[in-house]
Amino acid sequence: MNHLRSQAGAPAYGALLAICCSLAFASYLGSYMRIPVMPLFAASLGASPLEVGLINAAFLLMSGLLSFPLGVLSDRWGRKLLITWGLAISGATSFLLFISQTPWQLAGIYLLFGTGLAAVGPTLMSYVADISPVDRLGRSYGWYTTAIYTGMSLGPALGGTLAHWLGYRPLFLLAGIFTLLVIAAEIFFLPAEASRLSRRPQHLPPARLYRDLLRNRPLLGCWLLTLGSCFGQGMFVTFSPLLAQAQGLTVGEIGLVFGAQSLSNALSRLPWGRLSDGVRHRGRLAALGFLLFSLTLAPFGLCRTLPHFLFLAVALGAAMGLGFTPLGALIAEVAPPEARGLAMGGYNTSIYLGMMLSSAFMGGAIGLLGYELSFLLSAAAVLVVTACFYGIIKKNLTNK
Repeated sequence: MNHLRSQAGAPAYGALLAICCSLAFASYLGSYMRIPVMPLFAASLGASPLEVGLINAAFLLMSGLLSFPLGVLSDRWGRKLLITWGLAISGATSFLLFISQTPWQLAGIYLLFGTGLAAVGPTLMSYVADISPVDRLGRSYGWYTTAIYTGMSLGPALGGTLAHWLGYRPLFLLAGIFTLLVIAAEIFFLPAEASRLSRRPQHLPPARLYRDLLRNRPLLGCWLLTLGSCFGQGMFVTFSPLLAQAQGLTVGEIGLVFGAQSLSNALSRLPWGRLSDGVRHRGRLAALGFLLFSLTLAPFGLCRTLPHFLFLAVALGAAMGLGFTPLGALIAEVAPPEARGLAMGGYNTSIYLGMMLSSAFMGGAIGLLGYELSFLLSAAAVLVVTACFYGIIKKNLTNK
């Protein structure tokens, strides 16, 4: 086998990983172009702050609820079909936004948007696991998640710039056209037969499949850790802008803080992914990452100046990279091959639900306790879940 082609004539691991990373970057870039513009567009249509929150909640709720069942479908129907349909739904929502007229139409469109993202996210993650040798899973997820976070970081910046130049509706039109180009590239370049899924046992009885998953303690521990860590991530994403504004930071400075966190998160995943392939226990590395994440999140409520925010944001990003990169590889490793899409669906569901729970409960906590204690409580929650995860996996998991 040469560098670019396998013996069977299909693209080899490196080429397939490059295709997956490119598609992940492009799909998240196109989707997140709309994220910073949507609240402003909704307000221009007469939406109240409450309605803007409900529109965003519709997206998170649908993404969380459907990631799990759509992951199951990708195991049964094939990865490429689900990816194509997910991208098509996402593109359709851009064109619907272009013609929308009321806030409640936006809510319905964002329900569809969540459906499309739920079809693409876990399925592409499963495809990466399908094509990756076990000893390169960490590196694969390092590159893949770097591509995602780069798209998530550049998308809002590009979308905000285009909306400033062209207006809201032309941005949505351009996002839809861009997604159509991504679909064309996916259909042309992503080979359905390259997935090792075709050589795996298919159509196991659902009762047996779910019973086996409920007995898979390492996988359940990974889902629990994802849920708890995203509770802490949701605290940062949702409430750190309010904290920063209360301390006198400008909108531009708040954007700088988020950019620093995203950049640190994305760039750290490459070395952490390589490291996770070289350690004996991926679970221990993931636990270390989220231990550091909790220790970095705890003092965030004490930030008072821009340098304070920037320092902790960079540290948070690096700790998240250290935790999430081996965690994604670990899920792919401990899940049975015929249920890998389901496992990644559960992972994505845990992400969205964890962030939703943080948004739902910690706003009230801030009102009662203030930012300092609320960030400390969120960090304590991450620490407790990390300890539970380590207790679950320490006797079950070995990397080699």
